[in-house]
Amino acid sequence: MAKRGGFPGGMPGNMNNLMKQAQRMQRQMEEQQKELAEKEFTSTVGGGAVSVTVNGSREVVKVKLSEDAVDPDDIETLEDMIVAAVNEACKQVDEAASNSLGKLSGALGGMGGFGGLPLGM
Repeated sequence: MAKRGGFPGGMPGNMNNLMKQAQRMQRQMEEQQKELAEKEFTSTVGGGAVSVTVNGSREVVKVKLSEDAVDPDDIETLEDMIVAAVNEACKQVDEAASNSLGKLSGALGGMGGFGGLPLGM
């Protein structure tokens, strides 16, 4: 007599546990992404001439310029410093996200070989 329900071929009884773990990890990932979005990352370049702060969503929330950085005859250098500061602050966000999600990726390795799955934001 055939069993009703379940999976053909008889999936292991750990399927419910695996699903619970996946749901728990999904909640943890969502929490970590929310925490990251609320953090701020600041980069300063040009010996303090330009400071840029971005949040974890990579939105620029603050730009601070020293008076010495504002030279009407050399706007190009100021523009380059702002670009460099924004890029560095965004790199800090990427590193924080990688560290945060990397912990979850390691935990996936104990769930039947899902550790190789890429995790995105």
